[in-house]
Amino acid sequence: MFRWKLHGNGRTVAPGAVVAPGERLNWGATIAIGLQHVIAMFGATFLVPVLTGFPVSTTLLFSGVGTLLFLLVTRNRLPSYLGSSFAFIAPVTAATAIGGTGSALAGIVAVGILLALIGVVVQFAGLGWVDKVMPPVVAGAIVALIGFNLAPVAWSNFQKQPLPGTITLVAVILFSVLFRGFLGRISIFLGVIVGYVATVLIQAASGETLIDFAPVEAAPWIGLPEFHLADFTTPQTWSVIAMFLPVVLVLVAENVGPVRGVAAMTDATANRSTGRALIADGVATTLAGTFGGSGTTTYGENIGVMAATRVYSTAVYWVAGLTAIVLSLSPKVGAVFNTIPAGVLGGVTTALYGLIGIIGIKIWVDNRVDFSRPVNQYTGAVALVLAIAGFTMQWGDFQLGAIVLGAVAALVIYHLGNAIARARKTGADDGGPIPAVGPLGGDPS
Repeated sequence: MFRWKLHGNGRTVAPGAVVAPGERLNWGATIAIGLQHVIAMFGATFLVPVLTGFPVSTTLLFSGVGTLLFLLVTRNRLPSYLGSSFAFIAPVTAATAIGGTGSALAGIVAVGILLALIGVVVQFAGLGWVDKVMPPVVAGAIVALIGFNLAPVAWSNFQKQPLPGTITLVAVILFSVLFRGFLGRISIFLGVIVGYVATVLIQAASGETLIDFAPVEAAPWIGLPEFHLADFTTPQTWSVIAMFLPVVLVLVAENVGPVRGVAAMTDATANRSTGRALIADGVATTLAGTFGGSGTTTYGENIGVMAATRVYSTAVYWVAGLTAIVLSLSPKVGAVFNTIPAGVLGGVTTALYGLIGIIGIKIWVDNRVDFSRPVNQYTGAVALVLAIAGFTMQWGDFQLGAIVLGAVAALVIYHLGNAIARARKTGADDGGPIPAVGPLGGDPS
């Protein structure tokens, strides 16, 4: 498992060639690319615990451990990094307010277990049943509503410090359009750095305390992360768990996409590892949730690094995972990230939460969902309004939040609406994707 064939001369990748998962460059180049993957994942991975109140160091630890576990479960054949999933932000935020951190962690554990079980089914039965249960119009709606549901959170932070928030938001956008390749992919991370520096300068000029550096000075350089246990005994926990279930659908999509991308670039047989990938992410998420870390997912940022470097070696991910573990053992690193001011968080999340919503809309566009059909119209429309408005339903201690209601609405409207429309032959059902007429739109390459 730990033997990689040296690719070519070990220093360069020939034009049109790729370094396969079972290959590697020389160890100097491998370590350098592995560190590049750490930088790529860092900007997104640290944001999730900062936004949810979880310890950053703990999340980094289980991100690294999860990545190594992923490599082991997929038998070192599937290169991928497991970082914090943004899909957990909304349910964790709501769950913490209702039942505390322990209940939120229980929800993460439940998602991990369910994802692992889905992985087992996929490994033996394939993905066809997932596509039937969650067609593009439903999948897009669920992904979009998770992002748009968080809009009030972004505004709440932004209005506390409007100037740093504006600077951060502008920086994120500018970095994404000014640079191509790797720097463009880490625009969120770079935007946070610009916003942080700007806040420090504003603090120095105004004398107003916007960032408290005392916790950073007090934190030791070396130490164990802070652990918290999932709590299944709190009465509110089971209603909290219901909030997390739609996240499973997002994680399935987030894992399947990178697997197919790697298969397209290296070896089509990588698709056979889809079930193992889901199992691995499920186990990693369960482990993280049990001890106080954020739920994990395969990272598109790192897929982008592989595409740019053409190095798909699993060796670089062992380097990245071990590096994340080492970083997690420095409480001072976590303390630095905990000082990120509210305005910076508000600016970056204004872009970030919107982008999550846009990913859902992109699913509709890529699959040419026909919104002239009433079933598709109402599947998307009702789900999004429920999420954006923050609809809730409560029976005693049991509460269903906007994300759950939106996801259930999308599934029920689509499947029940199609059944009725087809039985009545009204033409209101989903007739399938619209055939492409000429080239699809988008920016020129």
